[in-house]
Amino acid sequence: QVQLVESGGGLVQSGSSLRVSCVASGVIYANYRMAWFRQAPGKEREFVASVTWRNNKKVYADSVKDRFTIYRDAAENTVLLQMNNLKPEDTAVYYCATDVNPDSPPGAMAAYDYWGQGTQVTVSS
Repeated sequence: QVQLVESGGGLVQSGSSLRVSCVASGVIYANYRMAWFRQAPGKEREFVASVTWRNNKKVYADSVKDRFTIYRDAAENTVLLQMNNLKPEDTAVYYCATDVNPDSPPGAMAAYDYWGQGTQVTVSS
């Protein structure tokens, strides 16, 4: 059973930086993808960024490209999302997810098998 636990959310001012982390346990697959999604109040959940474990391939949503960086700590089985130059529109609950057989597009939410409980990121103007 795979478990994902996020941490690191909080309240920051516009222009600030924040890093959220996701620790995965029970993942035993040779290759898998880990991703961050987010959901703002009243909006649908949307893709933010992903990284494929075997080849470290990274994909970003256009809205966060050049501001957010996803990276992994393989030794700790952790994926992190460094968020710089945060904007009020980045306010959302951020979810970590794992796709154990990454043969679908990274942004295809239905492809992800396991989800964390989410961590709140709030950016004030």
